[in-house]
Amino acid sequence: MTRRPGGIRRPVVVAVAALVPAGFAGWLLWDASADGGEKAPVAAASSASPGRSPASQAPSRQPSPSAGSPSASGSSAPPSASPAAADEGPLPDGPLKGKVVLVDPGHNIRNSEHTAEINRSVDIGTGRKECDTTGTSTDAGYAEAAFSLDVAHRIRTLLRAQGAKVVFTHDGERPYGPCVDERAAIGNRAHADAAVSVHADGSAVGNRGFHVILPASVKGGRADTSSIAGPSKDLGVRIAGHFVRRTGSAASNYIGGGTGLDTRGDLGGLNLSTVPKVFVECGNMRDPKDAALLTDGAWRQKAAQGIADGITDFLDG
Repeated sequence: MTRRPGGIRRPVVVAVAALVPAGFAGWLLWDASADGGEKAPVAAASSASPGRSPASQAPSRQPSPSAGSPSASGSSAPPSASPAAADEGPLPDGPLKGKVVLVDPGHNIRNSEHTAEINRSVDIGTGRKECDTTGTSTDAGYAEAAFSLDVAHRIRTLLRAQGAKVVFTHDGERPYGPCVDERAAIGNRAHADAAVSVHADGSAVGNRGFHVILPASVKGGRADTSSIAGPSKDLGVRIAGHFVRRTGSAASNYIGGGTGLDTRGDLGGLNLSTVPKVFVECGNMRDPKDAALLTDGAWRQKAAQGIADGITDFLDG
């Protein structure tokens, strides 16, 4: 989940009628303004999850690892360890043969054990922000970090079956992080053809649905998204359409004006990327109805399929 600053936005219309099924707007709006601004670091032991608005910053308990999520025990892997990454083994022939996809599981289940490390500020091109946050959780304690890693594994399986090489920013093996700037650097070094960061939001009860975060066109310091802003919007629109088709979920009713798209210029993972990249907030963990979906394995498979379909559509297009 990624905290949102205030700011003025202006909508721009983009047609995606061929991609979006009935019940989802055939015309999507994206916000073409660059979100500026900085937020103050927060203690990672709290829910320090990037809320989307003041109402979305309701505190969430720090969850214990759930079944299938990384253990809470320490790890000997140094913070700079190579991403467990990079997938190994022979790849089948398929429509994505020769393509590289960066999948970034949001947050890390152990971040709360390393508050000093994740609270240190890093350069995001347009300013500085903390290295990472703990992410949010459901009321029952299912962590966003566990959710994002599970969905990332499912996406990897689906894309590898089509011949794509899939690189992870981490696979639960690190003691914390990686930091947001390193997450971008991993995709850049891999020369990824597409990159997706998987998240779930932590907004107020009643706020429901998914949204895809697109990089604003920003240039400053180490940040220059001029070459990837357009392709990233294309990637995000395709993922949004396929996500609706596979999951049946509606676009967010609290972000993006019902379009399922939100453009931001304050996220280091996007600002510092030199490859097409988006964030997907799959739902709101703090809403009971969305939480019921996010904690269901069958629904997570649909979410992974929708994201993978959108990536495939983008790479084939």
